[in-house]
Amino acid sequence: MEQQSGKQQIVAVRKNGDGDIVELQLSSGQVVGYKEAQTMAKNDQIDNVNVFKGRDGDEHLRSNPDGRTDNNLDNLPTF
Repeated sequence: MEQQSGKQQIVAVRKNGDGDIVELQLSSGQVVGYKEAQTMAKNDQIDNVNVFKGRDGDEHLRSNPDGRTDNNLDNLPTF
């Protein structure tokens, strides 16, 4: 699932008991924590995601809007 850009894709997520994403699995098989994924997204190392500041003042990771819901982070398979 790696695109020609050479950037990694998020292929699966791990959620905590509250349903919050705590870890993400990348197309390379690497598993990274949520904060590390945010840093990677800011450094343009992960494709199709961005970091934004929410109403709560915290930074959040989200998939780029593309009119699809099947590739939203919450809808990805879990591992």
